[in-house]
Amino acid sequence: MDSTAISMPAGATQFTLPDTSLAEDQLLERQRRWQEFLNRDNNVNADATELERIISDDKPRLVVSMDHIREFDAELAEQLMAEPAEFIPGLEAAATEAGRAAAVRAGVSLDAGQFRVAVGFSGAFGTHHVTPRGLRARQLGRLVCVEGIVTRCSLVRPKVERSVHYAAATRTFFAKTYRDQSSGGTGFSSAYPTADDKGHALTTEFGLSRYTDHQTINIQEMPERAPPGQLPRGVDVVLDGDLVDAVKPGDRVAIVGVYRALGGKATTAAAAIFRTVLMAGAVRVFGAGSLAATKPSSGVSSGVPGAMALTEGDITNIHAIAKRADAFELLAQSLAPSICGHAEIKRAVLLQQLGGVEKNLENGTHIRGDVNVLMVGDPSTAKSQLLRYVLRIAPLAIATTGRGSSGVGLTAAVVADKDSGERRLEAGAMVLADRGVVCIDEFDKMTDIDRVAIHEVMEQQTVTVAKAGIHTTLNARCSVLAAANPVYGRYDPKRAPHQNIALPDSLLSRFDLLFVVTDSMDEARDRAISAHVLRMHRYVPPGVEPGQPLPDLLDQGLGTASLLAAMNGPDASADGATRPCTVFEPFNEYLHAGVAAAPPRRGRGRPARNVAPKREVLSTEFLRRFLYFAKNMVRPVLADAAADDLARAYAELRAQASGQGIEGRGATGAVQTTTPVTARTLETLIRLATAHAKLRLSSTVDAQDAEVAKGLLRFALFKEKPATAQRPSRAARRKTKRVRTSDDDTVSDISSDEDEVSDHADADQADQGGLRPMQTVQPVEPETAMDVDEISADRLALFKAQLSKAMGERRLDASTSPWSFPEPFVSIINDGLAGHPVFSIAEAEHALQAMEAENRLMFRDNMIIMM
Repeated sequence: MDSTAISMPAGATQFTLPDTSLAEDQLLERQRRWQEFLNRDNNVNADATELERIISDDKPRLVVSMDHIREFDAELAEQLMAEPAEFIPGLEAAATEAGRAAAVRAGVSLDAGQFRVAVGFSGAFGTHHVTPRGLRARQLGRLVCVEGIVTRCSLVRPKVERSVHYAAATRTFFAKTYRDQSSGGTGFSSAYPTADDKGHALTTEFGLSRYTDHQTINIQEMPERAPPGQLPRGVDVVLDGDLVDAVKPGDRVAIVGVYRALGGKATTAAAAIFRTVLMAGAVRVFGAGSLAATKPSSGVSSGVPGAMALTEGDITNIHAIAKRADAFELLAQSLAPSICGHAEIKRAVLLQQLGGVEKNLENGTHIRGDVNVLMVGDPSTAKSQLLRYVLRIAPLAIATTGRGSSGVGLTAAVVADKDSGERRLEAGAMVLADRGVVCIDEFDKMTDIDRVAIHEVMEQQTVTVAKAGIHTTLNARCSVLAAANPVYGRYDPKRAPHQNIALPDSLLSRFDLLFVVTDSMDEARDRAISAHVLRMHRYVPPGVEPGQPLPDLLDQGLGTASLLAAMNGPDASADGATRPCTVFEPFNEYLHAGVAAAPPRRGRGRPARNVAPKREVLSTEFLRRFLYFAKNMVRPVLADAAADDLARAYAELRAQASGQGIEGRGATGAVQTTTPVTARTLETLIRLATAHAKLRLSSTVDAQDAEVAKGLLRFALFKEKPATAQRPSRAARRKTKRVRTSDDDTVSDISSDEDEVSDHADADQADQGGLRPMQTVQPVEPETAMDVDEISADRLALFKAQLSKAMGERRLDASTSPWSFPEPFVSIINDGLAGHPVFSIAEAEHALQAMEAENRLMFRDNMIIMM
């Protein structure tokens, strides 16, 4: 074998380069091997079929699966990923020859000189499947698959491949082929000729020259996968030929290509630093839902985007929770359980995570299904903590602040490329959060100009850019969760809502729900909150001794530990993908102050009065899986009954807000509302009802979903407490007793104790999986209860004695307070009252208020807390 020796300075290592003939022999050998791969199984394979389909394309590209190559020759697949520059040219040459043969068989005419098949790859890449943060020097020159989000796209420019020149003096044509650093192989030549070897001027024949499209983009690490406190990493990607304009800013992509180092302006003799780019060979765009827990070993060529790993056990548990009568209340309480209060806001945030159903009509009309929520209130009311918890449970969420964001930063910006100087389009936060949630804190600190920029996003869910010669529209299908402070720092109840909220109606109407959060001065409430805060500061994690310093985990606050573990490799999350997650987590009195005691379930042979209150908290991981499953796997359809209820509710809201009344009756004058009641309010009702139907995993939106939507919207508009916040049970759907008071014509609904017992029995039967006879508990008769306006000293002493007896017998445990009032507290107090009238609910309430005045306990919002 002949070789050429390279002379080196003294002391340097000498090496030899093989002759060109050897390189050509290796290329021909690899080409023959690739031809055997394409012709396997007598040309009856997926690659041969795909090749026959693309021969008529203007720029054919054959995407080969790495799994097929491994089945054919595992060693060839490893060599391809390790040395793609040596093996890809042979595959392209073999594919081009096979394409020409297929064209002859199909009778398709081709330009043999111009026809060339480019190749790309898909399938599983193992350790070569990385993120921009995982690209290191060891990947240089290797075939990799990189997942990320597109942040910048340059304009498409033509790049010359072969130029033809004409010398008029000699009447001779010259041709030159160009290769730059982004082209495969060696022998770079980019000098453009202007004269021949004799000095005669050359004229370029543009019609005979050959050009290809060229574009550069930048993909960045996905926001939900970036470690908290660190900037997302990015990498430049070079797209040529048919790959240009395949993506836009905001798209989630998986790009397969060769990771290469290019010499540039930054490369100097003092600092040997090279610019690195990814030479793309195949591009795949997938949805935002696949970002939750895509396994690196799953690849991107399966045709179905990767999704959150749900086992059969998870799906069974999800259906079991959805069938519970108190599913809505249980899920809402499990949302940020360490935050005390804000029950309605938690329910609204829960429905926001589920969302409605997006409608894209044939005439081009787009009706959004995402729910936008705004919280306006006093400082120190846990608004920012709710936003932070949403960042933890949402599969895709981006956080920003009003002062730290601009209009173009939220939507899109046109920037100048630092290398070429051309204009590029850079996606903003709302475009990057497509199909996700944008959490905006300090919303009132934004300037008016910046707030106007998000009007289009919040309703049309698109970003239209017409700047610097760039005219395009980007998708921004995201829901907005914002928090703001009132104009005067604190909410002034003496002023109208629009005077406290310094936002225009055009923006407020785009928020489906607006909650006013006030910090009311109340001694009992302040004591309850202070007790909860002190309990949280006393919390010690399991396995940690008191006084021992806790490890500082950066990802602990945002809950990205599982995502970071999934990025380390397929083995890191293998156990979690095959094992269902824990449904409930143990109740902790130090952390779960926002979880109210569930009413005891009554059944045959179990007297409910001796059952201690039960508190259930769903684990965060199960809550994330439940929300993902309910949001993506269920698309409810609006039923006729629910549509009539929603239309009637919208008319009532309009009449109540304007004060005109229904059909001329009940006119009271204009009523102040937090947001204007417009046609968008009807769409809000539809979205909220659809989200509640998703929570039930129902295929239709029923009347009970409409009731929940009406109650939640009335609370947001008029601060009216909903009658019930959970899913109506069978007893609640029955006809209730309606009575009129003697003072006025107001109507109240009174549900009997038998209905409540039946409700609890229904829940028990659902848990047991069948129906059984029910033994009810007799309600307190009116003539045996002392229903008075105040309590006497003797009755108060008897009440205290019964309370002490119940605590001594552990029927009421002080460590499990707060206790739920009236039930089961009143039943436990009345247990064992021989020879004395039982305490009515009103009498027990007077006794509790008397003990609260003695600083013995706190009684607020139907909860009892012992001091």
